[in-house]
Amino acid sequence: MIRKILKGLGIFIGIVVALLAGFYTKVYFSTESRFKKKYDITLQALEIKPDSALLAEGQRLIAAKGCKDCHGADLSGKIFIDDPALGQVIAVNLTKGKGGLPADYNEQDWLKAMQHGLNRDNTTLKVMPSYEYTHFSEEDMKAIIAYGMQLPAIDNELPETHFKPVGRILADLDKLPVMVAEMIDHQKTLSTNVVPEVSIPFGKYLAVSCTACHKENMQGGDPVVPGSPQVANITSSGNVGKWTEEQFMTTLRSGVTPEGKTLPSQFMPWTMTKEYTDTELKALYLYLRSI
Repeated sequence: MIRKILKGLGIFIGIVVALLAGFYTKVYFSTESRFKKKYDITLQALEIKPDSALLAEGQRLIAAKGCKDCHGADLSGKIFIDDPALGQVIAVNLTKGKGGLPADYNEQDWLKAMQHGLNRDNTTLKVMPSYEYTHFSEEDMKAIIAYGMQLPAIDNELPETHFKPVGRILADLDKLPVMVAEMIDHQKTLSTNVVPEVSIPFGKYLAVSCTACHKENMQGGDPVVPGSPQVANITSSGNVGKWTEEQFMTTLRSGVTPEGKTLPSQFMPWTMTKEYTDTELKALYLYLRSI
């Protein structure tokens, strides 16, 4: 009797292992195919004339748009995620030092990465939030590229991004924003009518940077990645609806809410939003309160 039970258990375990192996084989080849897919795009013409004003704005935007949060304070890259189940996500060295961008990496390559989420060979970047940057205005994009092109070379060699089984499964199920190019309308052109003023339209333009975590409706919800906290509702029905404009601005510049809660910068990038101008923060507040 015991022998029959053990035999049956062995068969059951064998079937489960075979099914799991088959499922993961499908996941592996599916993600590999999506990683290697090449996109046919036409780059938008963008004339960049890097004067001192454009470079100064680019330097501010590099911080305000969160580039330093991922790529490091000097933009020489870092290991952004290192998890035994998910894998390693590397924010690459954006300088042209050893381990960084190729010496001939040009303005068009920057535009392809920022606006389309693509490598030089037209395959998708991984995790890089280009789906937010594709909504940039022409002026913001020009400023960031101009500043990025003249970064001082810093040597920092890093491993390549790679995903472990759990990471690949979540990517294949679209539970992690890994296949960046798939999330972008490659026919969309950069905005030309963005007016930096305290208005709902300008606030909505800025709020695109919030959508990756807080969703399109700004109501938040489930954690973005396993282990991260629940994402807050930042519409008028959430805390933003209870805060004054001054309290909102202080929170996004200090990381401390009016209730005295400290917001962890790895989950709520207030180190990014503290670089926003008064006009930007007031416009963002106005837009969020309108929802």
